[in-house]
Amino acid sequence: MQITDLPTPQVLVDRPRLLRNIARQQEAATRHGLRLRPHAKTHKSPAIAAWQIGRGAVGICCAKLGEAEIFADAGVTDIRLPYPVNPANAPRLLALMDRAAVSIIVDHLDVARAWSDVMRRAGRRLDVLIKVDVGFHRCGIDPRRIDARAFVRAIAAMPGLNLRGLLSHAGQGYHAASEAELKQIADDEAALLGEVKAQAAQDGVALDEISVGSTPTFRYTLGQPGLTEIRPGNYVYYDRTQVALGAATPDDCALTVLAMVVSKPAPDRIILDSGSKTLTTDGARGIDTPAGHGAIITDLVPTPASAVVDPSLVIERLSEEHAVVRVTSGTTPLQPGDRVRVIPNHSCVVSNLVDRIHLVDGPAVLDTLPVAARGKIF
Repeated sequence: MQITDLPTPQVLVDRPRLLRNIARQQEAATRHGLRLRPHAKTHKSPAIAAWQIGRGAVGICCAKLGEAEIFADAGVTDIRLPYPVNPANAPRLLALMDRAAVSIIVDHLDVARAWSDVMRRAGRRLDVLIKVDVGFHRCGIDPRRIDARAFVRAIAAMPGLNLRGLLSHAGQGYHAASEAELKQIADDEAALLGEVKAQAAQDGVALDEISVGSTPTFRYTLGQPGLTEIRPGNYVYYDRTQVALGAATPDDCALTVLAMVVSKPAPDRIILDSGSKTLTTDGARGIDTPAGHGAIITDLVPTPASAVVDPSLVIERLSEEHAVVRVTSGTTPLQPGDRVRVIPNHSCVVSNLVDRIHLVDGPAVLDTLPVAARGKIF
């Protein structure tokens, strides 16, 4: 089957690019002595997780228990949830621990005490890492606002919990305005984690794992002192935001949306059949933030020389089933029935919008993979 035989819209994943991304990131992590634990929320595919683990990843991360259950069912045996799992989910977590090595994060003493009680009653020990807020101000303890040293001591003393180390996510890197700012974010993250670890050591608490995760800062995290693990997710596919942040080029973007021109109401406006149910409504972010809801490539089989975005085509508006494209050059030769490929702003969201992806190589469709963990939001 050829990609031109597929009905549109469809999500395509270029298999050679996918495997190249996996290999390149693994090689970089290994070269710097870091364990690579990819975040599987980007692809939600046990098959792709198996490729990552087979090439050296120590395990995976999942956002929610539902995702973790899918991957454990598929045979993944080391799963980390860098998410504040509530003890209301204790029966599911205990069942998951029977099938895989599981670790979670804690950032609240009452929640940690509740997990301690659960594990003590069950006669189990749960691996935990303390989530540290390194500047994104989402989850995590903020050592600049609370006594992190006392927090670490308290968690380390709780029965039923095995404190493995510290974990962070420098999500503010997605809003960096320059390469220098991205590097500074990575520097500050490693320094803050190192400070918390050193204080814990003074109290006799060993924090053996220092885990960080962010695709935009990955290249600046390599070589930082004291880190043991890195958890990027988006690198497996990349997307328009990563290109805008300098983490990738369009030639690295493995995931695209195959779309058709379904209307041309004016010379300067075309309509694609890939609306918000296929393309994410997320705006692009980056050092030079691009406009619109995705980048359009008119070459259906882009080669490294031709995988460039047509800058005159801007997806300025999405309805559920329509992508309204403004032609900034005045006109376009594209007509109804023509097909294009769109690099989405955020590939992780696109994965969660479809039941399956098509693995392709050039014009050929190689295989179809289910997005097995799609919709596992609890």
